[in-house]
Amino acid sequence: MVDDPGSPRIGPATASVTVVIFTDYQCPVCRRTDAALGRLMAQDPQVAVIYKDWPILGEASQAAAQVALAAVRQGRYAEVHAALMASRGALSADRIRAAAVSVGVDWSRLEADRRREAAQIEAQLSRHALQAFALGLEGTPAYLVGRQLVRGGLDDGALRRLVKIARVDRSRRG
Repeated sequence: MVDDPGSPRIGPATASVTVVIFTDYQCPVCRRTDAALGRLMAQDPQVAVIYKDWPILGEASQAAAQVALAAVRQGRYAEVHAALMASRGALSADRIRAAAVSVGVDWSRLEADRRREAAQIEAQLSRHALQAFALGLEGTPAYLVGRQLVRGGLDDGALRRLVKIARVDRSRRG
């Protein structure tokens, strides 16, 4: 259900554990805890992350998610995601653009992709929302690590523990 083809995925296709995260670029907890996923992936090459942009905190969240998903067309989702998460203060059109441009996105091309692919991007965001609702989520962030669903932010230690549990569970299932 959560591994639909349009969701951005970072990490090896053969990863032993996949972390699925539902996130909003304006969520303060999402911003505070996002770097822990990056550190986990840097330390453990057998972890992949599937990002579920779920813009629930207003128009700026929606615009940021659209920009991030449009950046996929330039192979820059990860960079734009990180830049948006690292941005300070409330997002605005100027801050979203600055974040994308700061990581090498061709803004004119992104805007053209965003217009041309608008229906696909909106369909992807709708699928993310439906998946979140199917899991009973009420807000961001939320993580699905193996069979464990965790609502709220996770730090480095908690993520490592969940990955370990997922590996043990996977080995028991064969």
